[in-house]
Amino acid sequence: MDFDTILSDAIRSGIGPIAAIYVIAAMGLNLHFGYTGLLNFGQVGFMLVGGYGLAITVATWGGSMWLGILVGLASAIVLALLLGLPTLRLRADYLAITTIAAGETLRLFYRSSWAEPTTGGVYGLQRFANDFYDLNPIPRGSYGFWTVKFSARDLWVMIIAWSLVVIIGLLLALLIHSPWGRVIRSIRDDETAARSLGKNVYAYKMTSLALGGVLGAVAGILQAIQVQSVSADSFDPAVTFFLYTLLVLGGAGTILGPVVGSILFWFVLSFIDSALRQAIDAGHISFISTSEIGAVRFALVGLALILLMAFRPQGILGSRKEMLLSGR
Repeated sequence: MDFDTILSDAIRSGIGPIAAIYVIAAMGLNLHFGYTGLLNFGQVGFMLVGGYGLAITVATWGGSMWLGILVGLASAIVLALLLGLPTLRLRADYLAITTIAAGETLRLFYRSSWAEPTTGGVYGLQRFANDFYDLNPIPRGSYGFWTVKFSARDLWVMIIAWSLVVIIGLLLALLIHSPWGRVIRSIRDDETAARSLGKNVYAYKMTSLALGGVLGAVAGILQAIQVQSVSADSFDPAVTFFLYTLLVLGGAGTILGPVVGSILFWFVLSFIDSALRQAIDAGHISFISTSEIGAVRFALVGLALILLMAFRPQGILGSRKEMLLSGR
């Protein structure tokens, strides 16, 4: 087995563009769940409307990429209002039911034959981010260290995505430690007490849902740009549960939790995948086939997460005291 290849594959996944994109989406989910206590099981829906907002504007309507980005972000705000207005005055589980249903409904709608003239249906839309890559100042070639190499296109996306992670992280840190942030944390810890102090809990929840949804849309836009394609089936409910996995792994209610969780999640997932493939090719493992690797790697990651939760339920960076106060 080539352990250099296994390790380089894992590092490439852990710091690559997809890991950074998932960090941004998880930061939005962290604002919902970690700081406000909102059970949003449809973060992938915000990613979907963000990615398709860009793709439809450029590929279907012939607009500019910058207009498409604005349409994607505006779509996330509209979706947050549609989800939040009827549910945020009710118990938390109503939002959970609504968001997971909305995410799946949007996926089925965007892939439907009825919407195909606009969304491309099951085939999706392609090649709408040329303006983004035209701005790439990096000459063609491969860049990196050791055997960890990235193409000029992937490196350009990585620079933008990780830069956004830093900017968003700093803005969230300022926001969470502002008076607004202290109110949403008080809502998470004891909504009744926050309401008794005269706070408009409904308005604060709606603001948090919209801001976190916009971050989800940013992640969806970057994902669409990175692969130069959008397909409704790539925005299935499993994406949201991946986001919860890496959020729990890194520590909900912390600024760096989504960053650490995403890097570790993709590193471990790729490490197991590459190791299993090489072990099967070398004949060291015969009781599983190549087609079963996906299921096995997720089972192993799930087992590792269970062990982590048994010994450190607050996550790697989470605070046990804050977790107990919030009731998680």
